[in-house]
Amino acid sequence: MNSENFTISERIVSPSYIRQGSQARRSHEQLIRHLLEQGKCPEEGWSESTVELFLNELAVMDSNNYLGNCGVGEREGRVASSLVARRHYRLIHGIGRSGDIAAIQPKAAGSSLLNKLTNSVVLDVLKLAGVRSVASCFVVPMATGMSLTLCFLTLRHRRPKARYIIWPRIDQKSCFKSMITAGFEPVVVENVLEGDELRTDLEAVKRKIEELGAENVLCVHSTTSCFAPRVPDRLEELAALCAETDIPHIVNNAYGVQSSKCMHLIQQGARVGRIDAFVQSLDKNFMVPVGGAIIAGFDEAFIQEISKMYPGRASASPSLDVLITLLTLGASGYKKYLSERKEIYSFLAQELKTLASTHGERLLHTPHNPISLAMSLDGLQAGSDKAVTQLGSMLFTRQVSGARVIPLGKEQTIGSHTFRGFMSHSESYPCPYLNAASAVGITREDVTTCMKRLDKCLKTLKKDRGATDGSSTIPAGNDSAEI
Repeated sequence: MNSENFTISERIVSPSYIRQGSQARRSHEQLIRHLLEQGKCPEEGWSESTVELFLNELAVMDSNNYLGNCGVGEREGRVASSLVARRHYRLIHGIGRSGDIAAIQPKAAGSSLLNKLTNSVVLDVLKLAGVRSVASCFVVPMATGMSLTLCFLTLRHRRPKARYIIWPRIDQKSCFKSMITAGFEPVVVENVLEGDELRTDLEAVKRKIEELGAENVLCVHSTTSCFAPRVPDRLEELAALCAETDIPHIVNNAYGVQSSKCMHLIQQGARVGRIDAFVQSLDKNFMVPVGGAIIAGFDEAFIQEISKMYPGRASASPSLDVLITLLTLGASGYKKYLSERKEIYSFLAQELKTLASTHGERLLHTPHNPISLAMSLDGLQAGSDKAVTQLGSMLFTRQVSGARVIPLGKEQTIGSHTFRGFMSHSESYPCPYLNAASAVGITREDVTTCMKRLDKCLKTLKKDRGATDGSSTIPAGNDSAEI
């Protein structure tokens, strides 16, 4: 309804009522105008009716929704199922063109506008979360691992002779596979044990650079968010080292947007040294379906170079999901989630410490990890080699998801590299342990329910061990898998 249609409507319904309806619509349009003008996440969240009005307005700008459109090409936004069309708000053309994921599509002005606005709003949220000097970003319809691969492939054109990626060890398969998929040889740098924490071995990184030659190193691949007892890499020191040796630096910030500490490390690293790009997951940080990531950095030209490396058009679903979410939450709503997550981290730490003490265990001291916590399982390991993994199986069958039970001595081969002590980020961590994390969206009820079920499982294992001289009748589950 435009102003002309409202005027005509006054001949049909009382003008005072129509003017009231017109004013109501203008309030929706005012919010949309602010978004278009500023390109920032609104401070207060929008109502669903405003979001849907906006998406419908975008959809009618795409050629597949033109009245009387005649498409004779091979890709005309045709959809056989009306359910599928509604699921995507009839935004069918995706984003980008064959040569650049950020390019404008002549046939899809609405989808192109959606893409540009999403990237702009996400950039604003990254600044809000703590990386104030970030210059550019884009949403890519791939999860974190493949997004890292895209960054490495882009660097190949800048450093064609480089073969190696220096990687402080973190036991997460997709991180490692992102490097070998791109065709590079990961150089694994073992962490050093400081108290209970596993931290970056800076001297070992320096030695590897000297040994391999800086010109043969594609980049340093560091990590922020991770499972305790590993803690975020020493980003400031690594960034300074990369600047000194003229080696690119890519940061895996998978679920670090929700942590002010992780974002501060990235900001400081860019300030004192070199960070070329940092990559984060959409689902872990913004509570949307799996399938998207944000590639961001401090040099707009390099981020554009990465986006042009993406072959072909791309799905708009991740962009659509995160834009809907951020418009609905608003900046204040997202900041509230971040604040609650931090509060519940302290609550989870206290609850886990109390429970550990009850069972003769302890909460590992990992103050540099702002998201994940770990509780020792020495008592279970002493009683039975299988008891640790049995605990994981018991928790899973009792609907406790996300906890990770890590036994000692597991080996895992990925590509040509064999990791000893896999999942513990170390060849010889001193004790088995259980992980729990306070991630965005967690509630106090999640924590209290988990503690009750964990307590019962530990009591059951202790009872069974006493009754059967250390052997358990509970079948073992998936070794050290995330459960």
